Amino acid sequence: MRKRKLGNSDLLVSEIGLGCMSLGTDKKQAETIISAAIDEGINYFDTADLYDFGTNEEIAGHALKRVRDQVVIATKAGNRWNETKDSWHWDASPSYLKSAVKDSLKRLGTDYIDLYQLHGGTMEDDIDGVIGAFEELKAEGLIRHYGISSIRPNVIKQYAEKSSISSVMMQYSLLDRRPEEWMNLLIDNGISMIARGPVAKGLLSDKMLDKASSSVKENGYLDYSYEELKDILPGIKEKLSSRNLNETALQYVLSHKAVASVIPGASSVEQLQQNCRAVRAQSLTEEEIVLLKELTKSSKYEAHRDM
Repeated sequence: MRKRKLGNSDLLVSEIGLGCMSLGTDKKQAETIISAAIDEGINYFDTADLYDFGTNEEIAGHALKRVRDQVVIATKAGNRWNETKDSWHWDASPSYLKSAVKDSLKRLGTDYIDLYQLHGGTMEDDIDGVIGAFEELKAEGLIRHYGISSIRPNVIKQYAEKSSISSVMMQYSLLDRRPEEWMNLLIDNGISMIARGPVAKGLLSDKMLDKASSSVKENGYLDYSYEELKDILPGIKEKLSSRNLNETALQYVLSHKAVASVIPGASSVEQLQQNCRAVRAQSLTEEEIVLLKELTKSSKYEAHRDM
């Protein structure tokens, strides 16, 4: 599996990582998928304290314990469950982040976190305080590097200019090309993108519209109406007939040098292996990239916090 340098850090991450959120709470099944990911050469695993009330971190940490020094573990904080655990609220206070990291370390069963990420971000946050907290955690050796998960341009710009973040996680796919507006900013500041949602909830898989939810059928997907999707998705598959759609989708995201890794979820070993085959495939040609851009839109950012 090819690897890429993560921003300004010393971390090398596999071009495809495993988004652990989709693993669920069946420990045996989740560990089977994680083991298969390791066998495929994946070394980047992404979780968050929010997922399944921290159980996701526990499962991932236990499964990765035997290869801890060979993998990059990333987790996130900032979304705080209430006492009854029926909702959460945003808390990016430095005190909470410094407390949350210790809980994550315990659940992961490790002494350090390779990449600690702010799980969102707003302009109302104490951004200088957040940066200070991350730097303190680095100095203490509890985290190696830090980043943010956000699609808010003003927030991204603040962290790019003020901090030493290594990465920004964003939703990015052929159907959501908003991050392309900010790739130069990231590259100029030595920051990598981690691309989540690269197959757009399954729409960019060979099942295409069979994966469309009732909401997509009614409201479309982002800037695309359902009628547009019925035209565009088969068109992409037809124009790049030598590739399956999953391969086209993942290779398009990886064609941008700002991207360090794509992290599609996988709820089965078969799905994981299919994604790995797609990433190992031949890179897109310049002609294919131009064609795909012509077939899809580049949308403007919406001003909201990415949860």
